[in-house]
Amino acid sequence: MKTAAKPNPLVEIAITIIVPALILMNLSSDKRLGNTGALLLALAFPVGWGLWDGWKRRKLNWLSVLGVVSTLLTGGIGLLALDAQWLAVKEAAVPALIGIVILGSAWTESPLIRLLVFNATLFDIDRVHKALDERHNTPAFERQLRTATLLLAGTFFFSAVANYVLARWVVHSPAGTEAFNEELGRLTLLSYPIIAVPSMIMMMALMFWLAHGAKALTGLTLGDMLQGG
Repeated sequence: MKTAAKPNPLVEIAITIIVPALILMNLSSDKRLGNTGALLLALAFPVGWGLWDGWKRRKLNWLSVLGVVSTLLTGGIGLLALDAQWLAVKEAAVPALIGIVILGSAWTESPLIRLLVFNATLFDIDRVHKALDERHNTPAFERQLRTATLLLAGTFFFSAVANYVLARWVVHSPAGTEAFNEELGRLTLLSYPIIAVPSMIMMMALMFWLAHGAKALTGLTLGDMLQGG
């Protein structure tokens, strides 16, 4: 069965970040869609994208599911007119919970670094393990995976703290108001360059560090270790 092509990341950013932010910042006045109408329309884009992507791939991506749940929680805070501090708590809670789960997995037989980074989608797992066994370096590599798991958890804890600080700095108006929607739109735009990009850079650095360590332990080149190498 042919795997669905990965969506264009620029299109995904436009649909899940830019368009919702513009809607919240420009259509929340009573003369246009109003607070509730603009919020519902803005939330429909990331939720619809997550559902469409899951349907297209014929399987659920847990990160996409988490994104949809996070978006719905944001909508609930706005629609129920809860205190704006709960938005900051929600923004921090999602990556913090992921970080805690990843951290806990470091002391199990299956650290989550195997699922998120060192997985069969990116690496030729069988070839890497065969080379490790031949050199008797499997225990050393397992220790490296555990260290990488701790570092991966750290990237999510960074995201949690940064999310909370940014949300408290940007959003301070009562939920259910036009000002809240506009601030939520600005938060959506700012979160990508301030939080998402640094987190991706840290994730890429972690991947290269792990690949460099695996190269030394296996004697394989990076191209040999990657799928299709």
